[in-house]
Amino acid sequence: MMETRNGYTVYPLSAAQKFHFFYLNFCPKKEVLNIGTSLTIETDLDWNVLKDSIRKADERCDCIRIRFARDEDGVWYQYVVDKEEREPEFYDFTGQTMEAAEKTMRGWTMVPFEAQDSPMTRLVMIRTPDGFNGMYLLADHRIMDAQSLICYMRDIIEIYCNTMYENVPYPKDMASYIEQLKKDLAYEAGSRAKQRDEEYFHKLIEASEPIYNGLQGSGQLEAERERLKNPDLRAAMNVSDSVDADLDIFHLEEEPTKRLMSFCEKYHVSLTCLLLMGLRTYFQKMNGNDDVSINTAIARRATLKEKRCGGTRIHSFPFRTIISEDKTFLEGIYMIRDQQNEMFRHANYDPVSYFTYRSKVYPNEPGLTYEPMSLTYQPMTLQENGLEQLGEIHYKTKWYQNGATTQAMYLTVMHRPEDNGLDFNFEHQIKAVSRKQLEYLYYYLCKIMFKGAENPNLSIGEIIKLV
Repeated sequence: MMETRNGYTVYPLSAAQKFHFFYLNFCPKKEVLNIGTSLTIETDLDWNVLKDSIRKADERCDCIRIRFARDEDGVWYQYVVDKEEREPEFYDFTGQTMEAAEKTMRGWTMVPFEAQDSPMTRLVMIRTPDGFNGMYLLADHRIMDAQSLICYMRDIIEIYCNTMYENVPYPKDMASYIEQLKKDLAYEAGSRAKQRDEEYFHKLIEASEPIYNGLQGSGQLEAERERLKNPDLRAAMNVSDSVDADLDIFHLEEEPTKRLMSFCEKYHVSLTCLLLMGLRTYFQKMNGNDDVSINTAIARRATLKEKRCGGTRIHSFPFRTIISEDKTFLEGIYMIRDQQNEMFRHANYDPVSYFTYRSKVYPNEPGLTYEPMSLTYQPMTLQENGLEQLGEIHYKTKWYQNGATTQAMYLTVMHRPEDNGLDFNFEHQIKAVSRKQLEYLYYYLCKIMFKGAENPNLSIGEIIKLV
């Protein structure tokens, strides 16, 4: 067992990191773990001050300085170096089209990192053809998730603004990644809390077997039953033989977004509940099952320290609801809320252990699943705190597709910085799900959510008929 590496203390991986290493093993394209994003502002920047702000942010954010190494038995470890070796680069896209600039950044997002003892981020200061300036950041998912990316980029901007503008305070300290990691590792080492969480999930799994709902109906499940000569089969194959992926984005305007948000405020539910209700009702409509499962991501950032410690903290679990058509839309939403709250309390549990146990209780052929898709809602934006001190200066953020995914379909819903409207980002395997199928899903998802938000006392069956 490794204890130090290059003079630094090494630590085991967290459960969230193991989850990424776990599916990386099955994926021929190692860039599957890349997250690429850009943040640009409609103002001239002092590049030297920006460069200096990036260096300061690197010092304040220890997850940026994570390195990975393997011991002689092939077990992965991590450690944090004192100083980030990578220098911020500079790239000027002036004179090119925006399409060409974005194509270049997409290209950057498709280059995997060297995992052993090397930096796991790349930062490029950019000048884009539309007169905006800022930075492009590429990070490996094993050291950062979307929330830590946003937190880190915001830190850079706030340090920059503190230098450049009067009356802009220096940002509050980031929290320690290692301190949070130690808590996670203590939990994993057989704590009472872990035992309780395991009991909760085992009971949930043993209750009964879920059933697969297809994007366009029960065709995939029927085909699988036919192939395996098992009419009672409840799982299906929904991925293709290729991990090549695309990203299709649908934009919901500001005004309809506000209507959904005020529904959530009025009934004290999160937008995630409304999205889950919309999606599960769509699958209920298409498959005729009251029983629907969708993978959901849980950010595990409840405390201030967790919010500001960086790293990757997402745990993803199947979220199964059995809601009959005679229940009202609002009753369904409340069932989802209560169930979600319960799951949040146990969300530190290791998802790999969850799936391992489920495959023992319901042994299926490898590759068969009950969940047609995954959902993440990302409530955190740069707008809510951090950039309002720039006054009327406009800024843009953009996420870039890395070209690979091990899932058939992954939906991430985020707020746009320009107007706070919603972007529905569908990352999908090109051979498993088509753009046309996504348009159909998005169209009905919106119809269901708006019909339900406007008439929360209609039954689910009535809503299904009406849309």
